[in-house]
Amino acid sequence: MKREDDIKNAVETMRRGGVILYPTDTVWGIGCDATNVEAVERVYRIKRRSDAKAMICLVDSDVRLQRYVRNLPAVAWDLLTLATAPTTVILDNVWGLAENLYADDGSLGIRITREEFSKALCYAMQKPIVSTSANISGFPAAQNYRDISGEILGAVDYVCLTRRGEHLPHKPSSIIKLRADGTVTIIRK
Repeated sequence: MKREDDIKNAVETMRRGGVILYPTDTVWGIGCDATNVEAVERVYRIKRRSDAKAMICLVDSDVRLQRYVRNLPAVAWDLLTLATAPTTVILDNVWGLAENLYADDGSLGIRITREEFSKALCYAMQKPIVSTSANISGFPAAQNYRDISGEILGAVDYVCLTRRGEHLPHKPSSIIKLRADGTVTIIRK
């Protein structure tokens, strides 16, 4: 299957409210339309994760990020553009996404992906995509397709074919929390 067809199938699945597995700029992820409350709830159930633990979203560009974040601090732009490794920024003033994605304090983690497949997938979707590691909560993240449990594989509606044969070390993104008041907290290096 061509990459374009893989992306088309994944996007069609998400637009119907489905859940996908896909390779990201870090580890393999469970994804869905980040504006669909029911799809987000289903991801929490698949992971057996409390919705008190917020998930992050991927976007394809600075422009898309600006559609969902009001008053983005200048330091966030610096972090996002100067980072040499995938970096998720937890921000205040995010709007327009499924309410069950937000943390109790109203913040939400967003990352601009620069990896070719996940960037093209986000572009084709034309809105943020949930990106949470493809594992049951508490178990190790799936670095590669072969690391994904049968339980996770059987719980989703579409599994991308792209990069299934890859066997490379991957790690989750760095996470930095930027509060509206200027407070910066490193959550994960």
